[in-house]
Amino acid sequence: MSTPPAAGTPARPGRVVVVGSVNVDRVHRLAALPAPGETVLARGMTLGPGGKGANQAAAARRAGADVALVGRVGADGEGAAYRARLDGLGVDTAHLVTDPDAPTGSATILVDEGGENSIVVVTGANGAVDGSDVAGAEAVLAAADVVLTQLEVPLDAVAALLDAVAPTRARLVVNASPVPDDALGRERLAELLGRLGPDDVVVVNEVEAAQLGLAADDPRTCTTLGAAGARWAGAVVPSPRVEPVDTTGAGDTFAGTLAAALARGADRAAALTTAVDAAARSTEWAGAQPWGFPA
Repeated sequence: MSTPPAAGTPARPGRVVVVGSVNVDRVHRLAALPAPGETVLARGMTLGPGGKGANQAAAARRAGADVALVGRVGADGEGAAYRARLDGLGVDTAHLVTDPDAPTGSATILVDEGGENSIVVVTGANGAVDGSDVAGAEAVLAAADVVLTQLEVPLDAVAALLDAVAPTRARLVVNASPVPDDALGRERLAELLGRLGPDDVVVVNEVEAAQLGLAADDPRTCTTLGAAGARWAGAVVPSPRVEPVDTTGAGDTFAGTLAAALARGADRAAALTTAVDAAARSTEWAGAQPWGFPA
């Protein structure tokens, strides 16, 4: 675990390495989300940057961290454009592999008038992320203050990451989302989470916490509560009042901002407050990431 700088020492930005997914989002805006079997007309469709890994890397960068992203995109125009965007934001993409055998991942997102959403993901190149990608990023992982991952890449890659980070001083933040939809996958995930150290963090929403049986009073469990804010080891930080446009990516903004705060040495309360505020503000723009934010 990283330690805060001594009194009088200038704060440094902190180093965050994100291992995760890159998706191009196709966002459809609707009056209301469709019920099962219902057909509705969209008011419009836009393309935008997404994927939990890239969203979290962008959020950590917005929060001031030095960020590297480990993952894969396809050898297609969408992958090249996304890499260029991340480079422009100041995210290190040296370990973002171009996969010749799979397309860049994608997500279809339905957003209603209240900003609530439903999401369907096509894995694409994200499904090929494995231990070789982790091994290739050994140097940046060894230099990280915080390593952040999620579950839009295979659990084998997450397992390899835990092995790689164990001998380093980095703190692990695992956003356990999406939860595997099969019993074997959940059993494997529980085994991996059981390997986390006392200073590592599991970020989940309330539904995911219940699915995984995570105790609210476990100091490693940080639970997002939607408009109510977030809870970490018994402490609850309420969300500021906002007028939401789109909740897509709010959880990713929370996780990336939390990682950045921890990387620069913030304590639990300060990191939680910063992450809750950033997540709330992220609902005021359309899409998972704001376009054109400064690096």
